[in-house]
Amino acid sequence: MAEKIEKGISLWSDAFQRLKKNRAAVVSLFLLAIIMSSCIILPMIPGFLIDPNLQNLMLENLSPSSAHYFGTDHLGRDIFSRLMFGGRISIAVGLITTMVSVFIGVIWGALAGYVNRKLDALMMRIVDILFAMPFLIVVILLRTVLEPKTTQLTDWVVNLIVTDGASVERINTVRTAVEPLCSLIPLFIAIGMLSWLTISRIVRAQVQTVKKLEYVEAARSLGLGNVAILFRHILPNSIGPIVVYTTLTIPSVMLFEAVLSFLGMGVKPPNSSWGVLIEEGASRMFSNPMQLVFPSVFFSLTLLSLNFLGDGLRDALDPKSSKD
Repeated sequence: MAEKIEKGISLWSDAFQRLKKNRAAVVSLFLLAIIMSSCIILPMIPGFLIDPNLQNLMLENLSPSSAHYFGTDHLGRDIFSRLMFGGRISIAVGLITTMVSVFIGVIWGALAGYVNRKLDALMMRIVDILFAMPFLIVVILLRTVLEPKTTQLTDWVVNLIVTDGASVERINTVRTAVEPLCSLIPLFIAIGMLSWLTISRIVRAQVQTVKKLEYVEAARSLGLGNVAILFRHILPNSIGPIVVYTTLTIPSVMLFEAVLSFLGMGVKPPNSSWGVLIEEGASRMFSNPMQLVFPSVFFSLTLLSLNFLGDGLRDALDPKSSKD
């Protein structure tokens, strides 16, 4: 009687099973799905949300109701609409900036960990020099230098989307949608270009460990080139720390954008992000506390969920845990 061959379990399948056992990570993933899908989908439904920049002083500081789910602010603007549109901006900042920084950091760290010692030392000294620079000041300076170009970019994108003969209302609607993202491109570049330093060190250390393993030596003995070995064998087996770092970087970037918006260096009025809404609510927390409570709750839930999810992924992808 032939023996039944047991199928092997891949690292990702094993990690997913471990992740499902982590209740905090699963609940966090569920909350993130709800918050992100709401911020992305609801503003796209025509007529569902009130114009977030529409002012009506006759409706200022209203309590939550069926007409205004989260009430209105000091200018009569709907807080729920501003929260959804602002969440789209904050989430875009977190995701796009993190992708930029992870891409740069992974490539730089992988090359530094794989090449010879002299080139590795040179590349890491560049990282050390950038680490010594005042991060906040550099971001503000880069944003100031690049900001004049954002108006031209906004006009170009609006002209690209709208057709000839479009109504003024249609043009204003498109401008309301694209202007906040275009105005934040200098912020994407500034933060993304300087937030890759930590991930580069993590990837470098991981590559230096993995490149000494037997299967890499076997691939080299088969005649594979350095590029193929690095990107087809070493980096795929170093993906665990990269995924974990990515989930932990997104909340830190969102928090940094909120700080810049709080200082007036982020999204420009009348557009909003969660940082802008928290700043506006903090200045009027006694006259209209709901203006501060709702943005703070959404922002805190998103950051906590991302942190819990990152911790869960770290435990699930930990090689030592997989041997238990």
